Amino acid sequence: MKKIAILVTTIVVSVTSSFAQKWNVDKAHSKVGFTVTHLMLSEVDGNFKTFDATITSSKEDFTDAVFELSADVASVATDNDMRDGHLRKPDMFDAEKFPKLTFKSTSITKVDAKKYKLAGDLTIKGVTKPVTLDLTLNGVGKNMRTQKPIAGFKLTGTIKRTDFGVGGMPSAVVSEDIEIRAVGEFGKE
Repeated sequence: MKKIAILVTTIVVSVTSSFAQKWNVDKAHSKVGFTVTHLMLSEVDGNFKTFDATITSSKEDFTDAVFELSADVASVATDNDMRDGHLRKPDMFDAEKFPKLTFKSTSITKVDAKKYKLAGDLTIKGVTKPVTLDLTLNGVGKNMRTQKPIAGFKLTGTIKRTDFGVGGMPSAVVSEDIEIRAVGEFGKE
């Protein structure tokens, strides 16, 4: 009886996995960014110029989706060369020792028609922490050129920079809370 149960489970997992579709990010229509508050007065935006992201899902409503993202830390850009150089240094992102930051979702919960809670593991500077972010499905359609399905998403949330060992300066200089905002257009393979 146990052998039959194991066989059935294996078949179900294999069949379910075979229907999973991979979606790749269209980098020309996507961005991975963040916002910090400087001196408790102004907001400074930054982004990562080099990144990659995929979605694997077998359901049209993405309720089983797995999101994966990586960004090259050395590609951080805030429109200020001196600040960008500092962000790459060991007290901040330490780009030489930790060249990538990564996120991989562990669960997705549908909140309403186009809103989700996306939980996953975020790794920055070698530190991995669980985070829950807000995900919005902006829409689905077809690529005009290839006629393949496309989908657009917006991901937002807040993390604490010191949870990941980023920056030792007081929060009065640079906010503890970092707003994350990523937008992406994905095409089905």
